Amino acid sequence: MRTETTLFKILSDSTRLRLAVMLAVQGETCVCDLAAALGEADFKVSRHLGIMRAAGMVETRREGTWMYYKLVEPRNVLEGCLQDCFRDCLKSHPLVKKDLQHFKKGSCGKSS
Repeated sequence: MRTETTLFKILSDSTRLRLAVMLAVQGETCVCDLAAALGEADFKVSRHLGIMRAAGMVETRREGTWMYYKLVEPRNVLEGCLQDCFRDCLKSHPLVKKDLQHFKKGSCGKSS
């Protein structure tokens, strides 16, 4: 149960939960696009993503000066169910809807 407890501790922060939902809905995304969607500073979003990465929830890819994040492939049923819930259940949450409205992929200087 240690792994599951860690997962829920990470997701107990609202910013990290919002990031998980954004990554589940949008797929691989640059930090600056996530920061713009959440209305937060890049450094704050990077810090939260670093915590999620240390817990094994997200993986990264560097492209030039930009860091791209995505959720890891689910390693067990719980992770799969949570990612489905992020995509299907939480997508309709008012705050997530607002984040999605502010989301502009490619705002870091590269369009997708």
